[in-house]
Amino acid sequence: MKPRDQYLKVEGVSKIFSPRLNLGEKIARTLTRSAAPLGLQAVSDVSLRLPRGQTLGLVGESGCGKSTLGRLLAGIHEPSSGEVRLDGLPVMEHGKKTTTAVQTVFQDPFASLDPRMKVGDAVAEGPVLHGLVAPARAQSYVEGWFRRVGLDPSLSHRYPHQFSGGQRQRIAIARALAMQPKLLICDEPVASLDVSIQAQVINLFLELRRELELTCVFISHDLSVVRHVSDRVAVMYLGRIVELGETAQVFDRPAHPYTAALLDSVPRIAAEGEALVEFKPIEGEIPSPLNPPPGCHFAPRCPRATARCTAEAPPLAPVAPAREAACHFAPDQLREAATRHVA
Repeated sequence: MKPRDQYLKVEGVSKIFSPRLNLGEKIARTLTRSAAPLGLQAVSDVSLRLPRGQTLGLVGESGCGKSTLGRLLAGIHEPSSGEVRLDGLPVMEHGKKTTTAVQTVFQDPFASLDPRMKVGDAVAEGPVLHGLVAPARAQSYVEGWFRRVGLDPSLSHRYPHQFSGGQRQRIAIARALAMQPKLLICDEPVASLDVSIQAQVINLFLELRRELELTCVFISHDLSVVRHVSDRVAVMYLGRIVELGETAQVFDRPAHPYTAALLDSVPRIAAEGEALVEFKPIEGEIPSPLNPPPGCHFAPRCPRATARCTAEAPPLAPVAPAREAACHFAPDQLREAATRHVA
């Protein structure tokens, strides 16, 4: 990827949440001379690049760190190490967010909207505060964004509880886009909505992305949604990115056993005349991020794991053009996936 195409650049980003000890625990640790707690490593040494105008899908099981990574990209959390840059400039410096060019759409629009504030005021607040629009033009500016997200502008004087879940998510999208962002982080934006409403919001997202030429990170556990909206996809497991590549290639020919297991675990309905598709859940439990296993974190659940996997953590490395995977056996996995795809 050429340097000018590295619009979003994430370099060696990690995030550790240190546990809070009560007074009794602190005294006990002092008396026993226990080592300081290591903390929970939510994100571990993540590096990636995203060109301008593309959408990166971020997938993985619950607790894999994808939402934390999204908050690091948005400047909501400060990295324990590493750096996030957008168009060459740091998103955060000295513990403070340095730009309004990154905005986030969260999973629960009711929780992210102030119940005591009219939705029009919520959309206008940021642009007025940061000088993007004059206070005298705020009402017309808000009405324009309401129309853009498919809402009646006359509804801007209502409160969040007076809207349905799908309408609230449209308001949340309008509020984020009203800040004229260069990068939009969508964290499970349709997970709390009915399926029919999900389709409407996804179509709205695709339309606005094309119209505004947005660069996006789309976080979801729903693989079908990610496949539909993303140009590239990153697969996370226990804080690490284990596979990264173009969406169609990753979904059709997974190079990491975890990616393959995720795809096999998605329930599918066989078409008429086809053999029944067997549902294959991933075996085992996700290890605790407070005490992750040595070597490859997926090794305890991986059918290909060997002694090398438990002793040596594989780096995220190229395995094919525009493809990276963190697995000692990625070339074998990729060949087998290609064979199945051709068959």
